[in-house]
Amino acid sequence: MKAVPAPATRRRRDVPHGGSRDPAKSTLHQVLLRLLVLVLVLALWQVAAQAHGSVYFPPPGRIARRAHELWFSGPVRRAFLTEAAIGDVLPSVGRMAAGFGIAAGAGIAVGVVVGRSRWAYALCNPVLQFARAVPPPALVPVFVVVLDFGTPMQIASIAFSAVWPVLVNTAEGVRNTDPLRHDVAAVLRLNPVERLRFLLLPSALPRIFAGLRLSLSLSLILMVFSELLPGTANGIGYTLTDAQSRSDLLTVWAALLLLGVLGYLLNTALLAVERRLVGRGRSTA
Repeated sequence: MKAVPAPATRRRRDVPHGGSRDPAKSTLHQVLLRLLVLVLVLALWQVAAQAHGSVYFPPPGRIARRAHELWFSGPVRRAFLTEAAIGDVLPSVGRMAAGFGIAAGAGIAVGVVVGRSRWAYALCNPVLQFARAVPPPALVPVFVVVLDFGTPMQIASIAFSAVWPVLVNTAEGVRNTDPLRHDVAAVLRLNPVERLRFLLLPSALPRIFAGLRLSLSLSLILMVFSELLPGTANGIGYTLTDAQSRSDLLTVWAALLLLGVLGYLLNTALLAVERRLVGRGRSTA
């Protein structure tokens, strides 16, 4: 009898798959590509600004040096933060964090309640869609009238405007939970707390984080806008208006750079939390 050749699948085990990649190398490749694009953009900006020679369009090197002088040239014991950073940047971050935290907590809690009840969703959905469609800066004068100028008004305007994306997305995520999972939860006789922990929240997590990302952007916008109003004594928005009134365009650009970096870092941190929790939520569900 002739020997039977080994199956082709066994021979393929020793051959590396051409499409498979090391996750670490793939991540490093993506990071390098992003850095390359950033360096190219900054280089083009530097060349164009130097060629133009306008005070209204400074090169990024001067803007970065100005930002360093204003906020990050302090002593080591204060983490290199200057008096201007402590007096302007930290209060702005604190207001935005407070408003975003209130919006996230209230939006998730109310969204779960609304999403679990078909009747509550039907009754509240028109109001939610209307509130979400109102431009957030348009509500700031209302809070000025109600709460007057100051930190409470700023936090309230941020929280009220940022709560709607979280609330609507949470309600949609809870409402669209797979009915089969509800049946499994009923068979396992899960109590309401266990249903919330092991069924509703893991299923709604992707939609919740989509709302959180929108709310984070709105919180940053509302934080700056509320600090542009008269009566504000500190903050990044106040720095913008003060520099504009003094025709200090380099400080204006530095504040814009700071806002861009701050938004990027916050969004990156939220994405990292999302990858961790959403993966865990899917495996749990």
